[in-house]
Amino acid sequence: MRTGDLYRLAGDLAAEHGKAASDYASRAVMTLEAEGSHERAQFWFLMLVLLGDIHSGRIDPDQHISIH
Repeated sequence: MRTGDLYRLAGDLAAEHGKAASDYASRAVMTLEAEGSHERAQFWFLMLVLLGDIHSGRIDPDQHISIH
């Protein structure tokens, strides 16, 4: 998945579920780690980070993201 796709997905989750999206992502990380699905847990951890940035206003999901 490309960076832009991840960013769009996080923006869609935030728009549809609000702050609850972060709760869903956090629970997914904990559950997947406990099950030993580390790569899947890493994906949801990244979503959790992006969602936190969106909710705090550090990034705007309607704008282009640049990761260096």
